[in-house]
Amino acid sequence: MELNYWGLIVGAATFVIIGVFHPIVVKAYYYFGLKSRWCFLVGGILLAIAALLVRNVIVSILLGVLAFSMFWSIREIKEQKRRVEKGWFPDNPKRKV
Repeated sequence: MELNYWGLIVGAATFVIIGVFHPIVVKAYYYFGLKSRWCFLVGGILLAIAALLVRNVIVSILLGVLAFSMFWSIREIKEQKRRVEKGWFPDNPKRKV
C-alpha cells in the first residue's frame, strides 16, 4: 500500500502560512496602519491569478492558500486596529494616522 503524503504536506504548509501571517499583520499595522490593506488586496489578487495559471496542482493550492491568507489579512488589519485601541498591542508613535 502506497501512502499519499501530499495532503499532510499541504496541511502543514497551510498551518505555517497562517501562523506567519499573524506577525506580518501586526507589523504591517504598526508601520503602515490601515493603508496596508491595499497591499494585502493587491498581493492576494496577484497570487490568486498565479494560482489559476500554474500547472502544478500542489503549487497552485499553496498559492491559493497564500492568496486567501492575504485576503483574510485585510480583515485582520481592522481587528489589529481594535486591538491597539484596547491597548493589547503598542501603537507606533512615529506613524501619522
